[in-house]
Amino acid sequence: MIGRWCAAAAAVIGVVVAAGPAVAAAPASPDFYQPPPALPGRAGDVIRTEPLPLAWQAGSLPATATRIMYRSNDTHDSANAVTGVFFDPALPWTGPGPRPLVSMAAGTQGQGDKCAPSRTIGTVLQFTPPSDVIVSYEAVFVGALLSRGIAVVLTDMEGLGTPGAHTYVNRAASAHAVLDAARAAKRLPGTGITPDGPVAFWGYSQGGGASAAAAELAPEYAPELDVRGAFAGAPPADLAATLDRIDGASLFGAIGYTLNGMAQAYPEARPMIEAELNERGRQLLADVQDQCVGETRLQYGMKRSSAFTGSGEPLSTVLGRYPVASRLFAEQRIGTRTPQAPVLIQASVNDDTVPYGQVRQLAKDWCGRGAVVQLSDNTAPPISPGTGLNHALPYPLGVGESLTWVTDRFAGVPAPNSCGTL
Repeated sequence: MIGRWCAAAAAVIGVVVAAGPAVAAAPASPDFYQPPPALPGRAGDVIRTEPLPLAWQAGSLPATATRIMYRSNDTHDSANAVTGVFFDPALPWTGPGPRPLVSMAAGTQGQGDKCAPSRTIGTVLQFTPPSDVIVSYEAVFVGALLSRGIAVVLTDMEGLGTPGAHTYVNRAASAHAVLDAARAAKRLPGTGITPDGPVAFWGYSQGGGASAAAAELAPEYAPELDVRGAFAGAPPADLAATLDRIDGASLFGAIGYTLNGMAQAYPEARPMIEAELNERGRQLLADVQDQCVGETRLQYGMKRSSAFTGSGEPLSTVLGRYPVASRLFAEQRIGTRTPQAPVLIQASVNDDTVPYGQVRQLAKDWCGRGAVVQLSDNTAPPISPGTGLNHALPYPLGVGESLTWVTDRFAGVPAPNSCGTL
């Protein structure tokens, strides 16, 4: 079964690079993504639900999928509404105890509302001419977990689908969305999971950062959850280092996602951003706020930030002059708290999107705080540097390890620990 899903994952990642034929979308009900005027008072409470058809379920992997909207909190602990999908597997959980739940955060989808996983994962592939390709590759990894009888809740995270700009790679808001998705799934009626059942977190790239942030924030934000572990693949623990790495690479446009999200979450940053960008820079922000990652790569891949600043300097140089920018980047740093559950970190030593050094530093930071961490390195040589292949391919290639690792945590197997060798 694992081999089957690994092969499927590789195929899906291939589609990300070279888009295939169009598939019709399963539209949400009108106004599903519009929050009500008043939100529930408790984080994790369910606001509304609706069934979500899954075009890709077949054979031995049936599941009931439900779109959800739930109450969470933004980076300032103010109430917000976040959407996602809960997958209730038909296959039994054969391990000990009640059926476990994985709260999953997707890798980079884009910043437009149409990119929300809960809008796209029912059909996996959507194409709108001339260049808008949406590939919900996380369906492969959801399916891998469902094949083990593990329930999954996949969050859209703040602002992806719902009003306001998606706060891309915002540490606190992403962690809250992952943790409150688990709470919401447990509060849905008539499912195969229990309120006190075990939970793990899962994510890669942007999702890896969200999973890592959730793991270290869980003890203070959601202490009632029985967290057994977290898989965090290629987490951007040091946002400044990651943005510097993608400057000039295929994912350059994600710098626009980050600046839009920063201005949304921290209004005090907006004047700084607007003052330092030139006309092309302002157009970049306007364009990417409605784009999914495929279109952003096509339009803005391999660009340099120096072409988008008023001074002609790289963005990292420009922002480095502002104390407010340094403060906000520091607030996004992952590794300043201690996960109480074990963590598996996967990283490519030649990652051309999320620098390997800052991932290894995250593992060392957590180890220094007494956490149990397994750092698993992918040592594949550089493949077309700058295209993102050394970043994307380790995710499906490592799914056998990550799936087994998560399953073992739910089964009570002691977690491996790399801390003595880092």
